[in-house]
Amino acid sequence: MDRPPNLAAAIDAAAEALIGVLDSASSRHQVAVPPTQLRVLSLITERPETNVNRLAELLDVVPSSASRLCDRLEATGLLRRVADPRDRREVRLVPTAAAETLLRELTERRHRAVQAVLDRMPARTQHELLLALLAFAQAAETGVTAEPGTDATALTA
Repeated sequence: MDRPPNLAAAIDAAAEALIGVLDSASSRHQVAVPPTQLRVLSLITERPETNVNRLAELLDVVPSSASRLCDRLEATGLLRRVADPRDRREVRLVPTAAAETLLRELTERRHRAVQAVLDRMPARTQHELLLALLAFAQAAETGVTAEPGTDATALTA
Protein backbone atom coordinates (compact mmCIF):
# COMPACT_ATOMS: atom_id res chain seq x y z
CA MET A 1 0.00 0.00 0.00
CA ASP A 2 1.45 3.34 -1.02
CA ARG A 3 1.77 6.10 1.53
CA PRO A 4 -0.48 9.09 0.89
CA PRO A 5 1.60 12.11 -0.15
CA ASN A 6 0.20 14.16 2.72
CA LEU A 7 0.73 11.59 5.51
CA ALA A 8 3.37 13.65 7.32
CA ALA A 9 1.10 16.71 7.14
CA ALA A 10 -1.84 14.68 8.47
CA ILE A 11 0.28 13.43 11.38
CA ASP A 12 1.44 16.97 12.09
CA ALA A 13 -2.17 18.19 12.12
CA ALA A 14 -3.20 15.31 14.40
CA ALA A 15 -0.30 16.10 16.74
CA GLU A 16 -1.41 19.73 16.89
CA ALA A 17 -4.98 18.62 17.67
CA LEU A 18 -3.68 16.31 20.40
CA ILE A 19 -1.56 19.09 21.88
CA GLY A 20 -4.67 21.29 21.92
CA VAL A 21 -6.68 18.62 23.76
CA LEU A 22 -3.86 18.05 26.28
CA ASP A 23 -3.26 21.77 26.81
CA SER A 24 -6.95 22.36 27.38
CA ALA A 25 -7.04 19.61 30.01
CA SER A 26 -3.89 21.01 31.66
CA SER A 27 -5.12 24.59 31.77
CA ARG A 28 -8.17 23.64 33.83
CA HIS A 29 -6.01 22.70 36.81
CA GLN A 30 -6.31 24.82 39.96
CA VAL A 31 -2.53 25.07 40.53
CA ALA A 32 -0.87 27.19 37.88
CA VAL A 33 2.37 25.36 37.12
CA PRO A 34 4.13 26.41 33.93
CA PRO A 35 4.71 23.68 31.31
CA THR A 36 8.49 23.75 31.78
CA GLN A 37 8.11 23.12 35.50
CA LEU A 38 5.64 20.28 34.79
CA ARG A 39 8.22 18.80 32.46
CA VAL A 40 10.88 19.00 35.18
CA LEU A 41 8.57 17.23 37.61
CA SER A 42 7.84 14.53 35.04
CA LEU A 43 11.53 14.03 34.28
CA ILE A 44 12.59 13.69 37.91
CA THR A 45 9.64 11.42 38.65
CA GLU A 46 10.68 9.12 35.80
CA ARG A 47 14.36 9.26 36.83
CA PRO A 48 14.63 9.06 40.64
CA GLU A 49 18.41 9.54 40.75
CA THR A 50 18.38 12.87 38.90
CA ASN A 51 20.57 15.71 40.11
CA VAL A 52 20.72 19.28 38.79
CA ASN A 53 23.48 18.52 36.28
CA ARG A 54 21.57 15.55 34.84
CA LEU A 55 18.39 17.63 34.72
CA ALA A 56 20.28 20.33 32.81
CA GLU A 57 21.39 17.68 30.29
CA LEU A 58 17.85 16.36 29.90
CA LEU A 59 16.49 19.88 29.35
CA ASP A 60 19.48 20.93 27.22
CA VAL A 61 20.10 23.98 29.38
CA VAL A 62 23.02 25.17 31.51
CA PRO A 63 23.08 23.90 35.10
CA SER A 64 22.38 27.35 36.54
CA SER A 65 19.10 27.53 34.59
CA ALA A 66 18.11 24.07 35.80
CA SER A 67 18.98 25.09 39.34
CA ARG A 68 16.76 28.20 39.11
CA LEU A 69 13.88 26.02 37.86
CA CYS A 70 14.42 23.78 40.87
CA ASP A 71 14.49 26.82 43.17
CA ARG A 72 11.04 27.85 41.90
CA LEU A 73 9.65 24.32 42.28
CA GLU A 74 11.12 24.05 45.76
CA ALA A 75 9.58 27.40 46.73
CA THR A 76 6.13 26.16 45.69
CA GLY A 77 6.55 22.92 47.65
CA LEU A 78 6.72 20.64 44.61
CA LEU A 79 10.40 19.65 44.83
CA ARG A 80 12.92 18.77 47.52
CA ARG A 81 16.66 18.52 47.28
CA VAL A 82 18.04 15.62 49.33
CA ALA A 83 21.53 14.29 49.89
CA ASP A 84 22.29 11.05 48.07
CA PRO A 85 22.71 8.36 50.74
CA ARG A 86 25.63 6.84 48.80
CA ASP A 87 27.50 10.13 48.32
CA ARG A 88 26.47 13.02 50.55
CA ARG A 89 28.19 15.50 48.19
CA GLU A 90 25.60 14.59 45.56
CA VAL A 91 22.12 16.15 45.78
CA ARG A 92 19.11 14.39 44.30
CA LEU A 93 15.96 16.11 43.11
CA VAL A 94 12.86 14.52 44.61
CA PRO A 95 9.25 15.39 43.80
CA THR A 96 7.10 15.99 46.88
CA ALA A 97 3.82 14.22 47.57
CA ALA A 98 2.08 17.39 46.30
CA ALA A 99 3.97 17.10 43.00
CA GLU A 100 3.09 13.44 42.63
CA THR A 101 -0.58 14.25 43.28
CA LEU A 102 -0.44 17.10 40.77
CA LEU A 103 1.10 14.89 38.08
CA ARG A 104 -1.33 12.04 38.76
CA GLU A 105 -4.36 14.36 38.58
CA LEU A 106 -3.02 16.02 35.44
CA THR A 107 -2.43 12.64 33.78
CA GLU A 108 -5.94 11.49 34.69
CA ARG A 109 -7.48 14.70 33.35
CA ARG A 110 -5.49 14.45 30.13
CA HIS A 111 -6.45 10.79 29.66
CA ARG A 112 -10.13 11.67 30.15
CA ALA A 113 -9.84 14.48 27.58
CA VAL A 114 -8.21 12.18 25.03
CA GLN A 115 -10.74 9.44 25.77
CA ALA A 116 -13.58 11.90 25.11
CA VAL A 117 -12.16 12.47 21.63
CA LEU A 118 -11.61 8.74 21.06
CA ASP A 119 -15.21 8.05 22.10
CA ARG A 120 -16.34 10.10 19.11
CA MET A 121 -14.45 7.72 16.79
CA PRO A 122 -15.73 4.33 15.59
CA ALA A 123 -14.26 1.34 17.48
CA ARG A 124 -12.58 -0.01 14.33
CA THR A 125 -10.86 3.33 13.73
CA GLN A 126 -9.70 3.38 17.34
CA HIS A 127 -8.14 -0.07 16.87
CA GLU A 128 -6.45 0.99 13.63
CA LEU A 129 -5.13 4.10 15.38
CA LEU A 130 -3.73 1.95 18.19
CA LEU A 131 -1.91 -0.29 15.71
CA ALA A 132 -0.57 2.70 13.81
CA LEU A 133 0.64 4.40 16.99
CA LEU A 134 2.37 1.23 18.19
CA ALA A 135 4.10 0.85 14.82
CA PHE A 136 5.08 4.53 14.81
CA ALA A 137 6.52 4.28 18.34
CA GLN A 138 8.48 1.17 17.43
CA ALA A 139 9.88 2.78 14.28
CA ALA A 140 10.80 5.92 16.21
CA GLU A 141 12.58 3.88 18.92
CA THR A 142 14.57 1.73 16.53
CA GLY A 143 15.13 4.33 13.87
CA VAL A 144 13.97 1.71 11.38
CA THR A 145 10.89 2.13 9.25
CA ALA A 146 8.66 -0.81 8.50
CA GLU A 147 9.00 -2.44 5.11
CA PRO A 148 6.24 -1.61 2.67
CA GLY A 149 3.51 -4.20 3.06
CA THR A 150 4.55 -5.13 6.62
CA ASP A 151 1.56 -6.19 8.71
CA ALA A 152 1.20 -3.69 11.59
CA THR A 153 -0.52 -6.35 13.71
CA ALA A 154 2.78 -8.24 13.90
CA LEU A 155 4.15 -5.29 15.84
CA THR A 156 1.63 -5.77 18.63
CA ALA A 157 2.33 -9.47 19.19
